[in-house]
Amino acid sequence: MRQIVPSEWKKRFRHFLLDLDARIDSTLFSSAVGLRELFERYSTFMDRFYVGRWKRWVFIEPVSEAATIGLAGMVLMLALAVPAFRETADDDWLKKSDLAVSFLDRYGNPIGNRGIKHNDSIPLEEFPDNLIKATLATEDRRFYDHFGIDVAGTARALMTNAQAGGVRQGGSSITQQLAKNLFLNNERTIERKVKEAFLAIWLETRLTKNEILKLYLDRAYMGGGTFGVDGAAHFYFNKSARDVNLAEAAMLAGLFKAPTKYAPHINLPAARARANVVLDNLVDAGFMTEGQVFGARRNPANAVDRRDENSPNYYLDYAFDEMRKLVLTLPKSYTERVFVVRTAIDMNVQRAAEATVENQLRQFGRDYHATQAAVVLADLDGGVRAMVGGRDYGASQFNRAVDAMRQPGSSFKPYVYATALMNGFTPKSIVVDGPVCIGNWCPQNYGRSYSGSVTLTQAITRSINVVPVKLSIAMGGKGGPRAGRAKIVETARKMGITAPLVDTPSLPIGSTEVSVVEHAVAYATFPNKGRSVKPHAVLEVRSGAGDLVWRWDRDGKKPTQAIPPTVAADMAEMMSHVVDEGTARRARLDGIPAAGKTGTTNAFRDAWFVGYTGNFTMAVWYGNDDYSSTNRMTGGSLPAQTWHDIMVVAHQGVEIKDIPGIGPGKKLPPDALAAANANAKAAEINPGPPPILTRRGANILVRVEKLFDEAAKTVAAPGKTSSSDNGKPAAPSAVAFPDSFASATPDRPAEAAPLRKN
Repeated sequence: MRQIVPSEWKKRFRHFLLDLDARIDSTLFSSAVGLRELFERYSTFMDRFYVGRWKRWVFIEPVSEAATIGLAGMVLMLALAVPAFRETADDDWLKKSDLAVSFLDRYGNPIGNRGIKHNDSIPLEEFPDNLIKATLATEDRRFYDHFGIDVAGTARALMTNAQAGGVRQGGSSITQQLAKNLFLNNERTIERKVKEAFLAIWLETRLTKNEILKLYLDRAYMGGGTFGVDGAAHFYFNKSARDVNLAEAAMLAGLFKAPTKYAPHINLPAARARANVVLDNLVDAGFMTEGQVFGARRNPANAVDRRDENSPNYYLDYAFDEMRKLVLTLPKSYTERVFVVRTAIDMNVQRAAEATVENQLRQFGRDYHATQAAVVLADLDGGVRAMVGGRDYGASQFNRAVDAMRQPGSSFKPYVYATALMNGFTPKSIVVDGPVCIGNWCPQNYGRSYSGSVTLTQAITRSINVVPVKLSIAMGGKGGPRAGRAKIVETARKMGITAPLVDTPSLPIGSTEVSVVEHAVAYATFPNKGRSVKPHAVLEVRSGAGDLVWRWDRDGKKPTQAIPPTVAADMAEMMSHVVDEGTARRARLDGIPAAGKTGTTNAFRDAWFVGYTGNFTMAVWYGNDDYSSTNRMTGGSLPAQTWHDIMVVAHQGVEIKDIPGIGPGKKLPPDALAAANANAKAAEINPGPPPILTRRGANILVRVEKLFDEAAKTVAAPGKTSSSDNGKPAAPSAVAFPDSFASATPDRPAEAAPLRKN
């Protein structure tokens, strides 16, 4: 083998390797020497610029550190700018919110408008000079001088706020506010402020100052559901923005800061006080003299009285958001921005819902310590017929029916029972109501008692907490409770719940959060024979010229089979017992089949009733925005009563349909029927009595009873006469008190049934 390769070749190969190694060593050595010489020359050259002693620490070191920090800052700014500039990725960014929509009810009657129409109908040059000056003096005095961010103004605002110990001045420029209106939301986070700053600079490079100011005047929200100063001028003063005087211009300019707080149709004194501040700003900025604004101070603006105009603003906001999403699905070639939209709203039912909520809160809100409510009523196609997003739209535009996420409590249990019926259980299946624990969590029934063996129908009727938890464990099988809860979440998703359903052991009894509108329409799956539908407000969309663009029955999402029809029928039968004999007896309707479920969360923070008939489904929520507890309000009290009163109006003149699995509705007893007929009056919907007697009410009754007893003893004393009867013998007292009054305690009336958490 050694003779295969000639020795001469081996010798040459060794010489080649030695030569290669020498060349590499020589190259590395030469390179090192060259680099060392180069470094020495560089050092010798830089020594000429050496600065020592105090000059080094005063000049050189700070400059070096600034350069280093500046480079790091540029890298950081680039990283922060990327998310901001993603907001501008859409080529149609200038028209994203550029919609003008006129809304009609389901019968074609106008109910309101939303959005803005960006055109040149009022060029910037035609806006009154006093309106432009008032806006600049109040919102951004250096608007024409800065590059999108007013550094001096921001610093001044920070100093003022620091001295005042709170927010007294805003540091955002008009460009920053426009960036927020076009691309961002109103959340108060550092991330949003960073995006706002970058987008402001980006806008300054794309648009002129006048274009930015024009967009700001057209796009800003001005209260009362209006956008832009021209829309606000028409709404508040019944005139075009071209024609407003100085006092009206000052009032409009004052709305930019807080349109809800300073809206003149809601709080005219506050609006005038804010307008006076704007006039001060005009003088301070040097735009006008005190003599020029004196007349506006002496003669403040008067707004049009719109207190009698009951526009369904919460509903319109919901429909407008839906319309904006719908427009994004239209072909890119479609450039129309003016639409006429027919919605599913029934104004008779809407007015009844608003009146019912207001009456309930006015009469019982203080006793129950409840300040807010939300209602959604929809037909079985998912069309929202009525929506109440809060007690007063003028005081708060936050739509609690759509945007609020609240714990549903026991009203979530139908998803659990429906899942159980699809996994081998029946309405007559027996489950033992007894202690159970998942890890360290052990659910308790209201009253901390157990009922032993109960059927699923009895469990949902009495709103037992332990049974749904045991069902989730049983459905999980070898996978454990987590697998059972996954099946429950899957059922809720199929029925239409899109809210994040956090997987916790307490999920089966409603610890996760849902929205009122989704919860209401998800229940429509039961009377729909198991088919789920999507909540929607828009039925038909036409262009400004009247051309049909979109129609729900043709282009909308079709119903999908979420649960088997037999399961839907069984659930309807089970849930009907909740209304007939369970926790929601206040919701019973005369001759109309109904089913539903009450819900009350821990510490009585939320009270729900969600129910349905063969025609409609509806969810009612009561509570407080700050999550504070109510005064023992349950889903069977105000929510069930509210549901009943609104449903009575909704079914007037409607063909009553049966619910699969229930059959025809039952006739109520005469006394209950009389109460129902009284509640059916749309103009005066009277809520029922509170379920408990408050301490204050009990004390008053006790004092009244003592007064009558003392009066009766006085007039009935032998030999005494009443001075008021001119000496005639006093008649025996005919005043009698019911036993329930005589034996009432400050905490609970004697005839009241024990409270049950539902």
